[in-house]
Amino acid sequence: MKPQHERTALMGRLDLNLFRVFEVIYLERNLTRAAVTLHLSQSAVSHALGRLREQLGDPLFVRAGRGVAPTQVAQMLAPGIQDALSGLRRSVDLGRGFDPRVDRRRFTVNMPEQMEPAVLPRLLAQLQRRAPQVEIRSSSLHWAHLKRELLAGRIDLAIEIARPSDAELHQRRWMADPLCVMAGPGWAGELTLEQYLAAEHVAVTSRQRGICVEDLALGHLGLVRQVRQRCQHYLSAALWVAQSELLLTLPRGYAALINQGLGNRLLPMPLELPPVTLNLYWSRQTDSEAGSQWLRGELMALSDGL
Repeated sequence: MKPQHERTALMGRLDLNLFRVFEVIYLERNLTRAAVTLHLSQSAVSHALGRLREQLGDPLFVRAGRGVAPTQVAQMLAPGIQDALSGLRRSVDLGRGFDPRVDRRRFTVNMPEQMEPAVLPRLLAQLQRRAPQVEIRSSSLHWAHLKRELLAGRIDLAIEIARPSDAELHQRRWMADPLCVMAGPGWAGELTLEQYLAAEHVAVTSRQRGICVEDLALGHLGLVRQVRQRCQHYLSAALWVAQSELLLTLPRGYAALINQGLGNRLLPMPLELPPVTLNLYWSRQTDSEAGSQWLRGELMALSDGL
């Protein structure tokens, strides 16, 4: 890395486009994919990277398998570069409108990993004709990291379990999905509360510690169920339910989606529990930005069909 006085002198000569190239390579970890994203030839991307390497005095990216990996210097530079570019984009976007029919733009939407099969394909289908140049990327971060990424502008919108209000974020109720119970194809009759509590269950959670939403709700009623198995994905749990006598408690809309072809039975909850409520979250900095407003509208329209 060059000394401080040399880096300061370089700032007057640096091309902002080089930082955009840096950002995309950092995200893609592959020069070919970066060239596609930037709509440049691979040689142009390599040339731009070469200029940045020369000016910053570091390789920045080195070969790793079929792609590239950032050097330690690149890892240190990346957050600042991404924050600066995100801030610049927000400033530019605030000064102009957004036309989804012609504008090219990438949005990053964060959602729980289990939700992606239910949400992302339907969102992409909804936008296929109305916003042909818009790209939607999905991510799944835990809340502790998610809020920072929203405020930095690296994530445009998040779908998350309802949480207390936050001064730095806007939120809006997106949907409330009642819970149901999935049982194997051999389950006969209805499901009583006594049967539910006596049965063994499979619970879905991505957290190593803590309890599921349904166990928390049961605990508030002074009830405890028998969790025999834990896993990270509802589909894995549903496949196991089809081969066992375990029960799975999950949101009704998602249950109908993953049960296609499995033949499991979907039974009403034998007691009244609160629905799983999901909210949209976005940074206050992007509240009046046209693209963000459009995306929120599209997701609100989508929620009506889920």
